Amino acid sequence: MKKFYMLFLLLIMAVVVTACGNDDTTAKKSDTSKDSDPVLLSQPYTKTDFLMGTVNVIKIYDKGKEDVLLKAFDRIKELDKQITTSDSGKTSEVDKVNLAAGEKPVKVNDDVYYLIQEGLKYSESSGGSFDITIGPLTSLWHIGFDDARKPSQAEIDAKLPLIDYKKVKMNDADKTVYLEEKGMELDLGAIAKGYIADEVAKVLDANGVTTAIIDLGGNIIVKGDSPKGGDWVVGIQDPFESRGTVIGTIPEANKSIVTSGIYERYLEVDGVKYHHLLDPKTGYPFNNDIAGVSIISKKSIDGDGLSTATFSKGIQGGMAFIETYKDVEAIFVSKEKKVYITSGLKGKFKLTDKNFQMAN
Repeated sequence: MKKFYMLFLLLIMAVVVTACGNDDTTAKKSDTSKDSDPVLLSQPYTKTDFLMGTVNVIKIYDKGKEDVLLKAFDRIKELDKQITTSDSGKTSEVDKVNLAAGEKPVKVNDDVYYLIQEGLKYSESSGGSFDITIGPLTSLWHIGFDDARKPSQAEIDAKLPLIDYKKVKMNDADKTVYLEEKGMELDLGAIAKGYIADEVAKVLDANGVTTAIIDLGGNIIVKGDSPKGGDWVVGIQDPFESRGTVIGTIPEANKSIVTSGIYERYLEVDGVKYHHLLDPKTGYPFNNDIAGVSIISKKSIDGDGLSTATFSKGIQGGMAFIETYKDVEAIFVSKEKKVYITSGLKGKFKLTDKNFQMAN
């Protein structure tokens, strides 16, 4: 059975995305529009498929571009095959690197090489609280799967020495990857969906699509302006409730929105809930004041990497961390249902659920 390894399995955000304006079947052009401007539909071409262990939905609003949906999903399937690890077969590029750990470097293709490079970048910038070599630990807990269990302390202690992103050696000339110790495993799940979402956006660009929504299991990209004029209205997931329940909204265009949270996947043992966001330093789930964090960025891979790295720092540390990044904003929800937003969202984020309160 296939499994899509996830360092910190992203909360599947089921973001509510709506548009403001008229409800014409086909959006009208403005007086300044040219004949070559795209005609946008209010009811998009839509395709849904289950890939990478989650539901993927792409909506295209450009009239006459329905065929691009198939091209976009072909790209998803191509990358899924390269990145997804499996219990049997071990045929993906990442599987091959993991199998050769401690033995030899493995040549990988450009997509996987770039993804690993980006994973190392976030591992470094987070000070190791995000670590793409956490595979042995996520496999041990296996939260989100039927065989999930709480490991013994001895089992955890045996895996911790294998988690060290600094032991991943890259050779730019040969495009090879080498894990220095036998038993090490790469786990690219924390950034893979973000990278794939960005690649889907490139496919849409290359085929002349101007307006679309990409939703890869909660990694959202809103492309272009709403077909009815202005920004899209994006709902932010309530981390305490089922998918599709929102606490507030933000207006966005040409942005990615990614959320990490602790209540979507967890293991309960003797009345204690262990969520899936594991600390590579202790081997146990992070224990801080965050229930969920949403990252708004230009690239979805950045949203993936930063949501995970930010979650590990708690609200105050996470806020300070995100403020150091240009063109990146964040919404934090505490376990006490208080909402914190970074400076760039002042006046943009609208709280809609009375059970929550703004804290800054």
